[in-house]
Amino acid sequence: MAHKLGISGSTILTNPNKFIELFHPRINHIEIGEFPNEKAFQQFIKLKEKYDVSFALHSPLFRNQSKYDLLEKVQFEPETAWCQFESEVARMANLNADYILVHFPYFKSASSSNSNSIIENGLKKLSILQKRYSIPIVCEPKLGVQRSPAGIQYLHQFPIELWAEYGIYLCIDIGDYLIAMEDKAITYIQKWKEQIKVVHLHNIEFQGDKYIWVPVHPSYEEDLKHYRLKEIIEYLSTCSHVYFVLEHTPHTNPTKEFVCEGIDWIDQLINLKWEGN
Repeated sequence: MAHKLGISGSTILTNPNKFIELFHPRINHIEIGEFPNEKAFQQFIKLKEKYDVSFALHSPLFRNQSKYDLLEKVQFEPETAWCQFESEVARMANLNADYILVHFPYFKSASSSNSNSIIENGLKKLSILQKRYSIPIVCEPKLGVQRSPAGIQYLHQFPIELWAEYGIYLCIDIGDYLIAMEDKAITYIQKWKEQIKVVHLHNIEFQGDKYIWVPVHPSYEEDLKHYRLKEIIEYLSTCSHVYFVLEHTPHTNPTKEFVCEGIDWIDQLINLKWEGN
């Protein structure tokens, strides 16, 4: 029932010149996407094989491709997005990726349409792809335009028994859930305990009307400027076989020491919880 501690390509913005920074001795899994080109992807694959770590794709594979369009057009028509995603699923299956992660359900804003029906139609397609290519598909519900919580709310309203029938896993982005639901976040997360396969770990730093993903760190728990993550992480550690993925970005230039202190803290929270079970 061991978890895996991973790191996201977001921490280096998938910069090929910094790929080596992802191969940290404390990390045994890398989740990455939005490569600048095929050459960069091949460079990463060679490093992954050299350092013998597992990996997963965070769709899209290449920059400027579809990220949010499976249910409604954001930048691309849904038909185009589904074709792209299937090609990625097939390719990741051939490379023995641990899973492929996609933004789903994503709604730009609240809709008058039947969200359950829309989500189920998408789930049917995802389930077909998962079976066809024999690779786990993980869905990450996301905030919409102007931090709209619609996607997370619509997922919460969706019948859990119906979701389970399709056998698709979920990713919980702690930051998105806290922005969307504030102190209700853990309640929204608890519903999906059996489906959770991936957790994206980062805190939030607000700068005017924008926000930045910053590393998880114990000093943020009491500084009244960041969210408290301890309770949520401890709860998520009771799920089975979770990939805990560090997903901050480099915008605040966190030091390696600061990031390592966050890793130590995550290790303690997860291990303490497991020792108590």
